[in-house]
Amino acid sequence: MLRLSTLAAASLIALFAGQPAAAQSADAESPAYKDASRSVDERVADLLGRMTLEEKVAQLQGVWRDKNQFLDDDGRFDAEEAAEAIPHGIGQVTRPSDYWNRGGVDGEDPNRTARDTVELVNAIQKWLLEETRLGIPALMHEEGLHGFQARGATSFPQAIALASTWDPELVEEVYTVVAREIRSWGSRLALTPVVDVARDPRWGRIEETYGEDPHLVAEMGLASVRGFQGRDFGGGHPSGGETPLGDGRVMATLKHMTGHGQPESGTNIGPAQISERTLREMFFPPFERAVQEAGAMSVMASYNEIDGVPSHVNSWLLEDVLRDEWGFTGFVVADYFAVIQLMELHGVVGDLAEAAAQSLAAGVDIELPNRHAFPELVALATSGAVPMSDIDTAVARNLRAKFLAGLFDDPYADADEAEALTGNAEARALAERTAEKAATLLRNEGDLLPLDLSKINRLAVIGPNASEAILGGYTDVPAHTVPLLDGIRTRVGDAAEVVFAQGVHITESRNWFADEVTLADPEENRRLIKEAVEVARGADVVVLAIGDNEQTSREAWAAGHLGDRTSLQLVGEQGELVRAVVATGTPTVVVMVHGRPLAIRWIAENVPAILDAWYPGQEGGTALARVLFGDVNPGGKLPLTIPRHVGQLPMFYNAKPTARRGYLFETTDPLYPFGFGLSYTTFDISEPTLDRTSMPADGTATVSVTVTNTGDRAGDEVVQLYIRDVVSSVTRPIQELKAFERLTLEPGASREVSFTVGPEQLRFFDRAMDRVVEPGEFELRVGSSSVDQKTVTLTVE
Repeated sequence: MLRLSTLAAASLIALFAGQPAAAQSADAESPAYKDASRSVDERVADLLGRMTLEEKVAQLQGVWRDKNQFLDDDGRFDAEEAAEAIPHGIGQVTRPSDYWNRGGVDGEDPNRTARDTVELVNAIQKWLLEETRLGIPALMHEEGLHGFQARGATSFPQAIALASTWDPELVEEVYTVVAREIRSWGSRLALTPVVDVARDPRWGRIEETYGEDPHLVAEMGLASVRGFQGRDFGGGHPSGGETPLGDGRVMATLKHMTGHGQPESGTNIGPAQISERTLREMFFPPFERAVQEAGAMSVMASYNEIDGVPSHVNSWLLEDVLRDEWGFTGFVVADYFAVIQLMELHGVVGDLAEAAAQSLAAGVDIELPNRHAFPELVALATSGAVPMSDIDTAVARNLRAKFLAGLFDDPYADADEAEALTGNAEARALAERTAEKAATLLRNEGDLLPLDLSKINRLAVIGPNASEAILGGYTDVPAHTVPLLDGIRTRVGDAAEVVFAQGVHITESRNWFADEVTLADPEENRRLIKEAVEVARGADVVVLAIGDNEQTSREAWAAGHLGDRTSLQLVGEQGELVRAVVATGTPTVVVMVHGRPLAIRWIAENVPAILDAWYPGQEGGTALARVLFGDVNPGGKLPLTIPRHVGQLPMFYNAKPTARRGYLFETTDPLYPFGFGLSYTTFDISEPTLDRTSMPADGTATVSVTVTNTGDRAGDEVVQLYIRDVVSSVTRPIQELKAFERLTLEPGASREVSFTVGPEQLRFFDRAMDRVVEPGEFELRVGSSSVDQKTVTLTVE
């Protein structure tokens, strides 16, 4: 089997070096690489031996806005222009669904329909297969962070909301649907999931992550990779297997290797001031497990630097760790424009040629999204400045992906199928169910929730996030959306009067792509607040929807397109709105619709009920209405810590023992702890028991608890296992999540939950940076959050 580590790729290349094409196939009319009955390694080797230098380098490049060079004014493929623009073929086509040649996101028709996209993809592939010398198809890629980012595709709850479900099986279902939609449009690579561990909530991309804990992020990352690729495909697995990509599946890309989730000052692409130990214990595990357990096919290098070395030239990161230690056999893609940023931002190279040579040598296999630096590789290889072996290694990795994806044998898509699958009823139902599972109840004083319609004549729905579906970043326009206001009106029907007041606007626009962000006019907002107060006074209860939108927390992809913040407070006049509504005395429920942790201290102390929805996706209004009125019992849990204010940062639950000594005039306690979430029912989790109280370092033990629903309605609880190493040779976190299980119980029902504890849960990196399990005592803490726990001690001999 083909395991394309650096060594294996070199061996494969050497096998065919210098052989004429005729010697590589017994039948020149039917070359081996076109024979689907042959193994992938045979096909790669045969094709590689036939390629010119120009054809090889073409495979290491992508086209995005460069697509315009082979499209006509209406965005259709032009074969004559293609013969000039990509005569030697192309490695990848970036986001075939978008319309950069028709004005981009600020013009009309920023994205193609399903049918238009399929027609374009098929035309490109047909031309590449039939009109280029060797007939090498392109790998098309798309974005799929929380749904296919295309016109009419399903928008699921944002990634941070998916993490709040604490339900990997559900997350796998979600990404199975995302994969199906992407594949039906003709692409076979998704640039997702984001498995960065997020440890700074000022960072605008925190909404794209699965939270602050390496185990939770890893479990959600595994689920997403399995949803995209299926469980039989493991193209990046250390075994180097050749099982082809299944129908309806796409290859996954792990983003971003690594340290991206704790940038200096919380600013995107800022240096990651992180030690090797912290990298290995906090940031590497999700990537390592996704490679070794799910066989993720692709990895994207990160924009940032670690200890002075940008990731795109960090051979220790991309070769020593990723390939040699973890056995990764897939391919590494550059983040968009990151190769030229080595020159323009980092200043570690003097020109594009150096950027190409150094990133290729470090293990970057293809430049995305456009052709900037890697075209220089032709001249560099011709002069001997870049070894041909470096180019051949990268080409072999990219070709292997195309063969495994089935592109040489059937690269085409079906427009009728794409239209039938995109945003269909099944996908909408899953989006609704996922939003229900993600909803997290943070406060419910006096059991205000669920709302009792028999006691409500007039219900006021107020706030900037009530009448519009706020979806978050990496989203296009779904075929269908349900804002909270619409969901409530549908659920209430004629049982009560539902009235609406805007309250405030947050920003003048919600365009995620727009560079400029302008806050709404404060005076106009204060006029709207007065109107909202009058509406609140005349109501029996208020549902107040506040938080963020796509402009107030987002990816800061350039100095002129910012998205990180210095504050965790509500933006604009939202705080004034909340205080004014609460002052009316009308019972108020705050629904948080947002993408980052918000320091809502006053709200937490003064508003009786708080429901955290994050960005709940296109069906969020329906789902949240069902939660508010008790049709669904919320069971989500926080995937990160909510600080009281920005001055407490960094603020994550798995801190070191010396990290929380205290502050003058302030507490070190968070506003809401990691893993926290309430329910409309109550649960009891028994004292944990062990099947053995001591074991050898290579042994296992089972810790068990009994969970009982002690309330009067069915509900979900997430049982969480944390471990603390009491005495260790290096400092360890005060606790670490190691396992969890979400379960549903009827009133009065009980269930036993057991977790296995062994070397995987107990090991760490010692002073010599070796993974070890040291003898001693370990506290096993089981409970419903990182603060509500019961403990039993396990001794390792």
